Amino acid sequence: MSRRALVTGGNKGIGLEVTKQLLEKDYEVIIVARDFSSFDLQHKNITTYQYDLSNVAGLSNLMSKIGHVDVLVNNAGFLQPKYTYDNYPQNAKENIMNVDLYTPVELMTLVCESMKQNSYGRIVNVSSIAGQLGHPDIWYGISKAGLINATKSYAKQLGAHGIVVNCVSPSPIDTDMQKDNSEERKAEFRKCVVSGRFGEASEVASAIVWLATDAPEYINGTTLDINNCSYMR
Repeated sequence: MSRRALVTGGNKGIGLEVTKQLLEKDYEVIIVARDFSSFDLQHKNITTYQYDLSNVAGLSNLMSKIGHVDVLVNNAGFLQPKYTYDNYPQNAKENIMNVDLYTPVELMTLVCESMKQNSYGRIVNVSSIAGQLGHPDIWYGISKAGLINATKSYAKQLGAHGIVVNCVSPSPIDTDMQKDNSEERKAEFRKCVVSGRFGEASEVASAIVWLATDAPEYINGTTLDINNCSYMR
């Protein structure tokens, strides 16, 4: 029986590349996303659930339908560059914190119970260099910093049960998320990396899938930087 993986936002960008790579490894992939209108990947091992991930309260009911998963990839997220630190509406704060932080944390809590019963589980959170360096979209940066911390905390709580929790922290990647950034800001991003280019979604996905499948158990509670020397530690 193939293992089951839940990938939030697995219908586009980095998440879609994660989906494809997990399918190549014969995983059953459950994708949760708000909109599948542009999703055309057909595969017998894909199951889709249309769901608004800002609805934290409904996640328990969603997971009761999905059931046990061996892997959770908390990939879904977004930013809101049109808002500034001193002009950020309350509903916009709540929306981004729900999707980018509160839902990933709640999903970790929900999936780990059946993982404990099997003494096995892999969780990978997708953060951002914004959570390490700060970001003009301050609530995006705050949410991503929180996800890095949540990774450490859950790894400590769950490691003894055979559940490994890690995180990736990419610098800007060439996905649809870049459509809201100006050409000037994109040029500034490129100056910060030694290759002079954005990362590819498949490059980040390869790291995520490795952490979710083949990485040693002793790699636990860590954040893997994927930033081409723009933030060396």
